[in-house]
Amino acid sequence: MTAVELNNLSQTILQGRSHQPNLGLVCVTSSQEVRFRTITRTRYLKLSESERENTLKDIYTDNVNRLHKALSFCQQHDIKLYRASSGLFPLNDWEDEIGAQVLEEMRDELGKIGQRAIELGIRIVLHPDQYVVISSDSPAVVQSSIQILQRHAKDLDLLGLPRSHWSLMNIHGGKAQRPEQLIQVVNELPEEIKSRLTFENDEYAYSAREILEVCQSTDIPMVFDAHHHICHEKLSSYEDPSVAEMFYAARDTWQNPDWQLVHISNGETAFSDRKHSNLITSMPSVYREAPWIEIEAKAKEDAIALLQKVWLGTSS
Repeated sequence: MTAVELNNLSQTILQGRSHQPNLGLVCVTSSQEVRFRTITRTRYLKLSESERENTLKDIYTDNVNRLHKALSFCQQHDIKLYRASSGLFPLNDWEDEIGAQVLEEMRDELGKIGQRAIELGIRIVLHPDQYVVISSDSPAVVQSSIQILQRHAKDLDLLGLPRSHWSLMNIHGGKAQRPEQLIQVVNELPEEIKSRLTFENDEYAYSAREILEVCQSTDIPMVFDAHHHICHEKLSSYEDPSVAEMFYAARDTWQNPDWQLVHISNGETAFSDRKHSNLITSMPSVYREAPWIEIEAKAKEDAIALLQKVWLGTSS
């Protein structure tokens, strides 16, 4: 899909929603409707080579079908953003390369996912796991992190998703107080990674201002997380002026502001509790200007439904 086509798609989605935010489902549902299969490394290593291939074929084929069901679920519930599980194709980066070969053989079927998502107007994004630390002191960890990102980028390619920040891969800054290392590694990343990479502020290592500076230095878009921000800065309200300030600053890092993505969660037991609550009952007022919001709540689709009804007024 060309940049022009993607711009047209995002405009169509926004117009269809009367410029209200598009809310995003994260990986699975609280019900059993959207679930994916996996396999442990321990079990996998006990299998023969032929058993490994057959097992991964079965799991990958099943998970592709389940991903189609996830898109259907999003369509049914008017959800225009879906964060795919980083474990969608388990062990596809294992050193025996069996998983990678199986996925290559499934290229045609995988490509239908991206095409269907485009037809449904559903944006698919990815959040690689916590093992991706490209600011690590260890060259081995940095190299391993890049390999993980390369594998995810290959998966997105196979799914027929564009090499752009429409189909982004979002990560945290990693090891604190290493912005120079972070910037250096980013500047040396291959195009298939950098063209999709975004950075998110967190509660511990990189504040919103710190990750913003990294994004500005590398031309990488920033995914602003308001709850991480209030936890890091020990704020008592989403209406603190710095929340809107960082939201707009993050928007300026997006070449296409209509693609800006933000995250929201609420504290489980208190406003600044880092653990996620079941529902979202408090939202920054500036987020009404956000085109895309990932809802990081334990109740998943129930949290989205409540926001659609109470916050957006779009659900009957």
